[in-house]
Amino acid sequence: MGIVKIDDALHEEVRKASTVMCRSINAQAEFWMKIGMLAEAHPTLSFNELVRRQLAAAQLRVPEPALP
Repeated sequence: MGIVKIDDALHEEVRKASTVMCRSINAQAEFWMKIGMLAEAHPTLSFNELVRRQLAAAQLRVPEPALP
């Protein structure tokens, strides 16, 4: 564990997003860093595909939405 220095304006954006996403500020920053790292490693995948693959790797079954 370490300390990461970020710009005050970015910290404020992380704080706002963490409130909306019901995450701690640290968890929100960690999520953004992880998604950014995955996006750089897999530039052809969309955000949704990256998240879907992470959920699958965690063996989380996500139900399909019901059709009307």
